[in-house]
Amino acid sequence: MSICSVKWGSFLPVSYPEHIGKTKGHAVVQAYILIQTEVGKAAAVAGEIKDFEGVISAEDVTGPYDVIVRAEAENVDQLGKMVVAKIQNVEGITRTLTCPVVHL
Repeated sequence: MSICSVKWGSFLPVSYPEHIGKTKGHAVVQAYILIQTEVGKAAAVAGEIKDFEGVISAEDVTGPYDVIVRAEAENVDQLGKMVVAKIQNVEGITRTLTCPVVHL
């Protein structure tokens, strides 16, 4: 799993409910997961991933990555397990890049 820090600002014009970022009163780790897929697989990959527990959104996009996922987990270890055990096992994915959200 690759890690980077990116401040997206208004790059993705999506609003999220107020509960995002807290699970039962506990702080959580949020991340964008950038996904490259095999040709023609982006919509299917996004459609499958959007139903995974911890996934806030999954959308197919244009550019160097084919799908961008916003996800949350209770800690970095759980986030890593979600990416490695679930997301990377989806058929059609060739590469992922996980970018944790930071609040500076």
